[in-house]
This record gives sequence, C-alpha cells and structure tokens, in this order.
Amino acid sequence: MTALPAPRFLDRATPPHIATLILIAGLAALSLNVFLPSLPAIAAHFGVPYAAAQLTVSGYLAMTAVIQIVIGPLSDRFGRRPVMLGALAVFVLATLGALWAPTFEVFFVCRMVQTAVATGFAISRAVVRDMVPMDQAAAMIGWVTMGMSVVPMVGPVIGGALEQVFGWQASFWMLVAGGVLVLALVWADMGETARSTSTSFAAQFRAYPRLFRSQRFWGYVLAAASASAAFFAFLGGAPYVGTNIHGLSPAGLGAFFAAPAIGYLVGNGLSGRFAARVGVNRMVMTGALVATAGLSVLFLLEILGAAPAWVFFGFQVFVGLGNGILLPSANAGMLSVRPELAGSAAGLGGAITIGGGAAVSQLGGWLLEGQGSAVPLVALMLITSALSILAALWVIARARAIGA
Repeated sequence: MTALPAPRFLDRATPPHIATLILIAGLAALSLNVFLPSLPAIAAHFGVPYAAAQLTVSGYLAMTAVIQIVIGPLSDRFGRRPVMLGALAVFVLATLGALWAPTFEVFFVCRMVQTAVATGFAISRAVVRDMVPMDQAAAMIGWVTMGMSVVPMVGPVIGGALEQVFGWQASFWMLVAGGVLVLALVWADMGETARSTSTSFAAQFRAYPRLFRSQRFWGYVLAAASASAAFFAFLGGAPYVGTNIHGLSPAGLGAFFAAPAIGYLVGNGLSGRFAARVGVNRMVMTGALVATAGLSVLFLLEILGAAPAWVFFGFQVFVGLGNGILLPSANAGMLSVRPELAGSAAGLGGAITIGGGAAVSQLGGWLLEGQGSAVPLVALMLITSALSILAALWVIARARAIGA
C-alpha cells in the first residue's frame, strides 16, 4: 500500500493539516450547542412552546446518529474530500434556510438538514486513520478531539452573548460564516486520503457484516459507547440534580458544567502525548479505570449523604478525564480492525455511541424524577462506566488470542 505524502498546508495534493481536521470537527460541535441559550427566544419568535424548540436539540442528536451510519459508506465510496465539501455546502444552505424560515416547521426541517455538518465527526477520524497507523492515529485523534472539547465550554457562552446583543439569529449568522470559512479551507487544504474507493455504494453496506463479525470492532465500539453513556447520563440528569436537589442558579449550573469538559480536555492532551508509545488497548483500559474509580468514590459519598453540589460536579472531572483518555484510542481501534472500511467503521461506531448515549440521557432524567438525591443517576453512570472496563478486557483478550 503506497504511503500518503506528508501534509503541506493549503496543498490539495497532500492530506489535510491537523488544524483543518480540528476546525471541521469543531464546527460540527459548535452547530449542536451554540444556540442553546437562544431556545426561549426561538420559541417566542415562532410562537411555539419551549418543548417544541427543544426538539431542535434532541432531533439534531437523532439525525446525527443517522448521518453517521450513511456518511461512512459514502466517504469510502466517493472519497473523503468530495463528501466533506458537499456536506459543508449543504450545511451553509440549511443554516441560511433556518435564518429565513417563515414558520417553525420550516426552521425545524432546516435544523435537521444542518446535521450534514456532523459528517465532520466521522470523516475527521477516518482521515486520520488513512494517514497513520493505529497507535499514531489514537494520538492524532486525541489532538483533534482536544480542540473539539473547547467548543462545548465556550459555544453556549458565545451564543448567549450574541443573542443578548444582536438577537437569536446572530448565532446562526456565525454558523454561516464559520461554514463558509471551513468550506474554503477544506477546498484549499484537504487532499484525498482514501487510498481506494469501492465500485458501488451498495457494496459498502454489504461490507458491514465484515465489521459485525469482528469481536475486536465490537469491543472498541462498546468501550466507547459505555464510557460515553456515563457522560450522556450526566447531561440528562445533571440539570435536575443542580436545580432541584442543590438549588443552583442557572449561572451556577452553567459554571459547574465546565467540570467534565475540563477533564476531557486534559484527557485528550494525555492521549495525544502518550497513545503512540503506550498503545491503544492500554489507553482504553486506563481511561475506563479512571472514570470508574472516580464514580465509585462519588457513589459512596452520595450514599453517605456527603456530596454537596461542588462534590457531585467536581467528580465529573474524572468522567471527562477518563473519556478523554479512552475515546481517541477506542475510535482508532475500531477504525483499524478493517482499515479499508475506515469510513464505514467511523460512521457505524459513531451512530452506536451517539444513539446509545441519547437513550441513556433520557434514562438518566427519568430515574431522577421525584428523587431527593443523585444516587440513581450516579449508579447509572457507574454501571455504564464499569461496562467499559469489561469491553476493554474483551478487546485485550481478543488481541492476545490473535497476536495483535
């Protein structure tokens, strides 16, 4: 297999610079959460209940899972570059449509079409795997996702400030500008990295059973999905815990939400630095153990009734740290089981992780209904995190069995 040339910035004949991949994935993350502070204003603008406006968030997550399934085979069939360019163009047009939507129904449809930018999640990982071997891919994915982790921390802050000064449409104008700039950057910098393309789109879907039959693929996917589920459970239940149990103000709750993001940022940095020399399987196990250990202590403190708000949220740093260490290596591992199907593996793995996480998020909120403590939520998080340890053990056992 011929090696790809070294990346040269703004040279379409070479693979993209890592900064381009960070911006691709970062734009996708920004589109999800930058407008969250504007949900009440959007509901008022279109004259719909707040619950209807919230559908633009849950629906976006659901569509993102669907996109992940479809985009992998598309990028394996037609190449990473044309699919990414097409997705960004669709995103820009859909964002303009949301800005000029005459009714909420049109706005909602445009918001769902915006999920085309979620292509960046799968393609950025697939491009990395095209460029370098598995252990180096884990390190590069760590740097890419470290850049992404900044967006959830600052996105809502920027969106809230823009709405206060200019109105809710300002966030969407910022997304239009970001989409145009990233589209131009991809056009100028992102050379094709897929080494071959299949002869038909249907052939890509027929290749899925080859992934399904791989126990290592499932081990990496379940490790990523289980670890992520702990974080999604936190997202689903933490607003209730902060508001109803600890009586936090919206500003205080927003500040505490930075805890797992900070841990994730640090974990990604550690992954970027050590994954290549330590190996993906040990990184997956390390991340699973870190998150589970932190949640075990928090669970004990919750049972003893000794977990005020700062303790509950402070221990979420361990969840973010563990995920930051585990996820880049788990993603690199699932893409390396069948390197020729890296795009399909990235899409399928992402769909399972996001889809499962969305379900656990709902479960986390449901378990807390009417509760006076966070014990049910922490128990759910601990169980899902512990499952990531079992998945890591499975992967390690399979790797030893085949001598990988």
